[in-house]
Amino acid sequence: MKAIRRFTVRPVLPEPLQPLSDLARNLRWSWHPETRDLFQSVDPECWAASGGDPVRLLGNVAPERLAELAEDRRFLRRLGTAAADLNDYVTGDRWYQNQPQFAELPAAVAYFSPEFGITAALPQYSGGLGILAGDHLKSASDLGVPLIGVGLLYRHGYFRQSLSRDGWQQEHYPVLDPNELPLALVKEADGTPAQVSLALPGGRSLRARIWLAQVGRIPLLLLDSDVEENAASERGVTDRLYGGGSEHRLLQEMLLGIGGVRAVRTYCRLTGHPAPEVFHTNEGHAGFLGLERIAELCDGGLEFDAALEAVRAGTVFTTHTPVPAGIDRFDRELVARHFGADAELPRIDVERILHLGMETYPGGEPNLFNMAVMGLRLAQRANGVSLLHGDVSREMFAGLWPGFDPAEVPITSVTNGVHAPTWVAPEVFRLGARQVGAQRAEDALTVGGSERWDAVADIADQDIWELRRSLREQLVEEVRERLRASWRQRGAGTAELGWIDGVLDPDVLTIGFARRVPSYKRLTLMLRDQDRLMDLLLHPERPVQIVVAGKAHPADDGGKRLIQELVRFADDPRVRHRIVFLPDYGMAMAQKLYPGCDIWLNNPLRPLEACGTSGMKAALNGCLNLSVLDGWWDEWFQPDFGWAIPTADGSATDADRRDDIEAAALYDLLEQRVTPRFYERGTGGLPDRWIEMVRQTLSLLGPKVLAGRMVREYVERLYAPAARAHRAVGPDAARELAGWKARVRAAWPRVTVDHVETSATAATAELGTTLTLRVRVGLGDLGPDDVEVQAVSGRVDPEDRIADATTVALKAAGGPDLEGRWVYEGPLALDRTGPYGYTVRILPAHRLLASPTEVGLVTVPSEEVAEGAGVLMR
Repeated sequence: MKAIRRFTVRPVLPEPLQPLSDLARNLRWSWHPETRDLFQSVDPECWAASGGDPVRLLGNVAPERLAELAEDRRFLRRLGTAAADLNDYVTGDRWYQNQPQFAELPAAVAYFSPEFGITAALPQYSGGLGILAGDHLKSASDLGVPLIGVGLLYRHGYFRQSLSRDGWQQEHYPVLDPNELPLALVKEADGTPAQVSLALPGGRSLRARIWLAQVGRIPLLLLDSDVEENAASERGVTDRLYGGGSEHRLLQEMLLGIGGVRAVRTYCRLTGHPAPEVFHTNEGHAGFLGLERIAELCDGGLEFDAALEAVRAGTVFTTHTPVPAGIDRFDRELVARHFGADAELPRIDVERILHLGMETYPGGEPNLFNMAVMGLRLAQRANGVSLLHGDVSREMFAGLWPGFDPAEVPITSVTNGVHAPTWVAPEVFRLGARQVGAQRAEDALTVGGSERWDAVADIADQDIWELRRSLREQLVEEVRERLRASWRQRGAGTAELGWIDGVLDPDVLTIGFARRVPSYKRLTLMLRDQDRLMDLLLHPERPVQIVVAGKAHPADDGGKRLIQELVRFADDPRVRHRIVFLPDYGMAMAQKLYPGCDIWLNNPLRPLEACGTSGMKAALNGCLNLSVLDGWWDEWFQPDFGWAIPTADGSATDADRRDDIEAAALYDLLEQRVTPRFYERGTGGLPDRWIEMVRQTLSLLGPKVLAGRMVREYVERLYAPAARAHRAVGPDAARELAGWKARVRAAWPRVTVDHVETSATAATAELGTTLTLRVRVGLGDLGPDDVEVQAVSGRVDPEDRIADATTVALKAAGGPDLEGRWVYEGPLALDRTGPYGYTVRILPAHRLLASPTEVGLVTVPSEEVAEGAGVLMR
């Protein structure tokens, strides 16, 4: 019989146990082993049944057990210690508060993301973007960075995955009750739930409540449209992550961006939290936040252009996709319908809004509104998520800065990192703590610094090898349990599943491969030559075993076919003890999978992996990487701690040939280099060379792959400069900057390079020679204070393109003459041998610009002027 109404009945904790509620509601427990151990001791069986979720645990533990614990002095001492530790953690000074320039750092940073992977107990993530956002918040908490996280609360989260009997992915959408999650409603002073509201076409409204997840020191605000005041269609806006059609996605992103800013304002008003000085847009989904901030300033009396400059100054935009198909784009008319007089932000001209996102550049689709383009136009600072991805992003978005080489596009990179306390197995941490002490080990995982990782060199080989085998053994047990559950879901009876007891072997080289399943990640590259793979799996002396997991997007039948192909291979009785596919990949599975593998495999199509942090999590547990040189691996690969799969870049136009070549290279590496090293034994009976690679992985890669390192880079390179810019671009400065940009844009067509000459008399010169460069320029209605005239020089290729350029600002030497021309001079140092060339250019210059390329204007010599400029140095 089905209930007609549902309630959540909360437990009444005895007074001595009240701190348990605070510990359960702060998600620090998800990365704090001592707190998890405390909850486990409340009721070990109930803890296991709750999936390690303290809120569910406290809702299910028997009242008699609670009464018993309330009288247990030893338990109460542990509880008091844990509560005091949490209080010290959330209130004490940490890295951020101890910086010499602390007063210059932002008082608060608002961090917007469409998904957050904090813990399996709060399933609001689909993959790498959400896990990265969760790790960002956790590391910010560990470092004391005053972030406010902003996202949506999806009532179905992302889908749960199972398999049909024939291996086809099936999706399930469990209903999540916020009252049963580690969340609390944000309430007004009178106790009513706080709400934000958006105006929709036709006089309708979209309302949302604000739920608070406390992530250590960091408040995470999640907006929920499933409220009674909404009509049915509006209630469903936050139904599921990445679901629905274009309008559904647009409404989600309007709620995230516009509603998210309003939620931040509400939270700060109610709690006294400092207002953010910097807004960080994690991917384009949250880009509308900039429009709401412009509207706020316009309501305060600023004109649109000035408000735009003020908003840009304090905004950071991170792009995560290396392919245009990964960006949300909406039809122009759809966006126009949701803004303006009859909808949201009525005080802003719709055309101004549309202009921010339209692809009005060569190669763009002029009728599409691009969320990443809007994000870049609304942010003065932008970054990709690895060095290679920064290169790819500058190429992809170069159309927004016409006239500049891609290398000069103002998109930098901050390579992603992972939150070590979340992903490092407790056994790994304990081994490190035994070597250097618990506090130093904790500092190594949170703050980083290579000196804290050097002690790995002193850990005995035997200890490392015993740890690796223990973790592999735990993974074997986990795999068998999950595989048995999966086969039961597929319809198998208990009598059919006896073979599962022999699946995997704790003494066999174990390879892990787990991620989302878009085609570019090439889940089935390992199946390219199935006979060869079977030989690897069943080798009599050097076998391998493979654990695979991953979800395809519900609308991606191509991805589902890849999963089915792999599942059918893994179902073959000849190899099913050596290769398994585990459905429903998520955080809980990942935390067992990474530590238990010896090799982490990653074989995307280069350069389509923006970063790929799964290999980082594996590395922190002593797992070696075997990967295509893409994302972070392209940046940090060394033969000391892994292998690089060669790529067939010359075969990029022939996908099948490229896959054949790269699969063969993968098999070769496994047969000739990876498996021999794992099974080779030294004089002490241990795989000495393998253990040394594990040691190098931990000591050399460890400090690099930390989210603590990543967040420190964001603070130092992006947040602090953005905060300074935010303070500098007040209302008067914003008006000045907007007026200056308008004046420069209007005058720029009359800015010219009229003549260029050097003191060179021949086409050759000696290394170390310094030439004098003279340039005559026309500035039209602008003056020398509005521009910078630069000499750009360096080696040239056969097409005379300058590579690895050096830029020198020239100085005004005279003018204006009777024709209004100015003369600029400066030195040109010939500091490199071989073919060498130079050019000159004029850029806008203003003290409030973050980079000289920001305005997107540049003037270079015409062909006639260039031909008369002298000679190329060779």
